[in-house]
Amino acid sequence: MADPRRIARQRLESLQRAGVKSLKKGKPVAKAASAKVAAAEKPSPATTARQANSPAPTAAPAYVPPAAPTSPALKTKAEREAALDVIRRQVAACPRCPELCATRKQTVFGVGNSKARLCFLGEAPGADEDAQGEPFVGRAGQLLTKIIEACTLKREDVYILNVLKCRPPNNRPPTPEESANCREYLEGQLDIIRPEFICCLGATAAKQLLGLDIPISKLRGTFQTYRGMRVMCTYHPAYLLRNPDAKRDVWEDMKKLLREMGIELDKKG
Repeated sequence: MADPRRIARQRLESLQRAGVKSLKKGKPVAKAASAKVAAAEKPSPATTARQANSPAPTAAPAYVPPAAPTSPALKTKAEREAALDVIRRQVAACPRCPELCATRKQTVFGVGNSKARLCFLGEAPGADEDAQGEPFVGRAGQLLTKIIEACTLKREDVYILNVLKCRPPNNRPPTPEESANCREYLEGQLDIIRPEFICCLGATAAKQLLGLDIPISKLRGTFQTYRGMRVMCTYHPAYLLRNPDAKRDVWEDMKKLLREMGIELDKKG
């Protein structure tokens, strides 16, 4: 039987990684009930003595999405795709964010090569993505496709996903609670694909993956590490549509990433 305290602790750790600093206070518990709980949980002298002589407990293992094994056991592409499909079905039925569930047309899971060396991670689906069920298919997505092709790659060579699997109303930024609710799905996808490299597109993706509250203008162009994977952060394609001059910065970031991957560009690149 699951330990409710362990579940609560894991939930709080997930919220903390997502940037949640406080929670709304719930209904107060009656003093009498609180006293009974405190008395029931107070260990006896004999129990205290046994605990003092016992070895320190080990930390609780990281959460693993149900029925989705981690990458070491997934040797073939078919195994990885089957494991991803398990999480895809969990996402499609997810009720964790009532507002997003009420306004979404469908969930947007991810697309691409389940054995990709490189993943592109964005913020959340937009209107086009919500309509088609695939990430980065609107104007920003078309620009991302051009960036991928300029890197001598194709969309089917990489894997593309977002922090959130549902479109926030009016394309607003994800809330910390929403990002925390989707964290298990994101980690599950990356654990299965286990790419060598991740490219975070924009500040939200970088913050949610790495837990770094650093402006993207300062974080871009540098390599970070996530669970042994090399992470390059750069501007989101939607930002480039509003600020075309920043395309030069993104291309410099991509060239750094490609050099790290061992991919050579022609001399014009």
